[in-house]
Amino acid sequence: MIKCIRTIDVFFQQLVQPLQPLLLLFCRVWVASAFFKSGLIKYNSWDSTLYLFEYEYQVPVLPWQWAAYTGTATELMVPIFLVLGLFTRPMAILLFGFNVIAVVSYPALWAQGFYDHQLWGMMLLITVFWGAGKLSVDHWINQHYRNSNIIP
Repeated sequence: MIKCIRTIDVFFQQLVQPLQPLLLLFCRVWVASAFFKSGLIKYNSWDSTLYLFEYEYQVPVLPWQWAAYTGTATELMVPIFLVLGLFTRPMAILLFGFNVIAVVSYPALWAQGFYDHQLWGMMLLITVFWGAGKLSVDHWINQHYRNSNIIP
């Protein structure tokens, strides 16, 4: 029985191993797309964004003006790093925290969009735990320096 389980496990590990970089890229692009689109909507309807941050969102600690600017900037800049796979883990942690704050700050979100935020959170955690994978600038930089024997 144990031999059968080990054989099956090894078989499936070899089967999915080549697909891991694609899964990691998929997670990064999916989350980045969702947050970048949200940032574009905020930017393109700035008056509405300011209204929401002042009267609807309950962002802890930050004044609503700062929250509007930093939130929009985060949604527009961090996804670019995620898609490229550059500073991937720190950017994923940052966006994970941002995602948690979004859920906490907007109670009306729970009825409609909480599932999406859970999915994005899981994809971000996958990125934090397993990194960007082979299809990333992080990987390319690490390979370049490893192969050239240059220690930055």
